This record gives sequence, structure tokens and C-alpha cells, in this order.
Amino acid sequence: MVFPGRSRDRLAQRLNAAYAVGLISHTTLAFRLDEVYRGTLVDPELLIGDLYLRDAQRGLHERASQLKTTVAGRLGALFEPEAPETLLALDWSAAARELFIGRSSGCDVMLTDTSVSRRHARLIPRDGAWVLHDLSSTNGSYLNGRRVSRCQLRPGDRVALGEALLRVD
Repeated sequence: MVFPGRSRDRLAQRLNAAYAVGLISHTTLAFRLDEVYRGTLVDPELLIGDLYLRDAQRGLHERASQLKTTVAGRLGALFEPEAPETLLALDWSAAARELFIGRSSGCDVMLTDTSVSRRHARLIPRDGAWVLHDLSSTNGSYLNGRRVSRCQLRPGDRVALGEALLRVD
């Protein structure tokens, strides 16, 4: 049985989870929750489409899809040379400040790869963690093979900005 408002409650839970891990600010949370409960037509893609949460409760279809991608990637790695990876050494202390990554010399982390936008992404420290925000880059930002707009980083994550590969440390 489907209960009225259950879909809206699931959207609100995702927004609250995104706020809890620092992906969105309190103001953004309030605005998006207002959109969830006030609107007659609610577009989930606009409200949570830019948020990447690491779900422990992923569905079987999504897990199978990720497994297929992982297996294909590992098989491909047997026949292709591994792309060089740069270590992105982040300060995980509370004293860290936001960083900009891109090709521009004005960025805190400058990458020379031409597939990286001049100002590709912004890294924001939040409660002992780092949040990556893609700055509408041309070639996108990927976390562990999945395209993201905003995501929380963890040590060991692999981030691709355009074709530049970074491993978070």
C-alpha cells in the first residue's frame, strides 16, 4: 500500500541527509523543503538531482549496475595501461579553508590538463570533511566513476575532473 505524502517524505529525508553531511546549507535546505511541501508539482531531479549521498540502502538494480561497471572497468584495465593518478592531499583539520581547483593560475590547486575547466570545482571544508562542488565545468566532475555536482569526499576516493585523475588523501 502506498501512503499519501510518502514520496515527499523520502525527498525531505534525502535533503536532511544532505544537510547533515554538509552538502547543502541551512538556507538551501529550508528553500528546498519549502518546494517539497508547498508545490503542487515537485520535480525530484531539481531538488535532489545535484546531491550525491552514499546510500547504504541502494536498490538491487543500482548495486547490479555498479557491479557491472566495476567488472567492466577492471577487465578494461587488464588491457589498457592505467591512467596516471595525482594525489590530492587535503588538510582534514578544522583549520582548513576552501580551495578552488582548475586550470587557471588563480586556483589553489592548478591542473594543466586541457580537459579541466579554468575554475572546475570548489572544495569546501565542513565539520572535518570535504565537500566537492562542480562549478558547471565543461567536462564534469566524477566521484569513483559517477558524475556528481556535489559530493562529500573521503580518503581513498577517486575524483576525475575532466580527464585529470585525483586520489583523495
